[in-house]
Amino acid sequence: MSTIQQVAKAAGVSVATVSRVINHSDKVVDETRERVERAIQELNYSPNMMGRNLRRNATEIIMVLLPSISNPFYSQTVNGITAVARSNGFTVMVCNTLSDRKLEQDFLNLLKFKLVDGAILMSQEMDDSELEELGRLYPVVQCSEYIDAAGVPYVTIDNASAAYEAVSHLASLGHTRIGMISSKVNYYSAAQRQAGYLQALQDAGLEFESELIKFGDYGYGSGMKCAEQFMRMQNKPTAVFAISDPMAIGALKAFRQKGLKIPDDIAVVGFDNIRFSKMCEPELTTIAQPTYKMGCRTMELLLERLEHKQDLPEKVIMDYELIIRGSTVAGS
Repeated sequence: MSTIQQVAKAAGVSVATVSRVINHSDKVVDETRERVERAIQELNYSPNMMGRNLRRNATEIIMVLLPSISNPFYSQTVNGITAVARSNGFTVMVCNTLSDRKLEQDFLNLLKFKLVDGAILMSQEMDDSELEELGRLYPVVQCSEYIDAAGVPYVTIDNASAAYEAVSHLASLGHTRIGMISSKVNYYSAAQRQAGYLQALQDAGLEFESELIKFGDYGYGSGMKCAEQFMRMQNKPTAVFAISDPMAIGALKAFRQKGLKIPDDIAVVGFDNIRFSKMCEPELTTIAQPTYKMGCRTMELLLERLEHKQDLPEKVIMDYELIIRGSTVAGS
């Protein structure tokens, strides 16, 4: 394996100059930089990144904590985070917490022991005070899910408004009995989406009954189970709003298995616009979050925190879009 001394000798420069080139210093003239880079390539030299980072007291690693790597919603968000991180010389480490508080704390110890430079939290299990202390001591940004009271910057959408628009769409089609598939998981977005659902019913002059809300776990299987619960009701809903696409797609499958026609017998709206929402039959009407852009903006905020910039935005609320497809309007 080649050494930095061999690179310096081949390029006819000092070891310090080679180091400046590796660290992208602007104090090296272009001709010298090209000579050093050519020597690095010819000798297949790989810098000792661990030693370099220890000297700089940095790892150039960003940790992303998410609750379930199997949820398709997170993939595009992580892609956005990774794109911005890589373009700025950082590596992204994805940590699957399984919504387990102890596992989350184990991962956060990597931040506390300076084994990563910063963290992006996509669904934290800690309480307000713990998150507030974490954000005060370390570079941390929340993405999608957030705790507003903790004072830690976040990037998200207006979940209540998005849910309101989805349910209002169903009401505008003449549906007067609209069910909801929510979740008992303690996510702020779930509470916001339920609030938007209730407000939309009220504004449409529709009566709410507690039996119209069923609870799943964001997964396909739980969506099927909730749909089966709806079908056992004496006064069944004619439309259903689910707070995640996998649950909505599961509900579609269950309704169709029972011989119901979509959307003639029952209409379904999901949330997130995952790629599978266009692969089901019929295609799913859903709320599209700008997941990739959310990931990019979150990473940009974290970079700004790492650079200790002042007057950083604490809240970034991004746009969403209601995409109308065949699960609510035939032929769409």
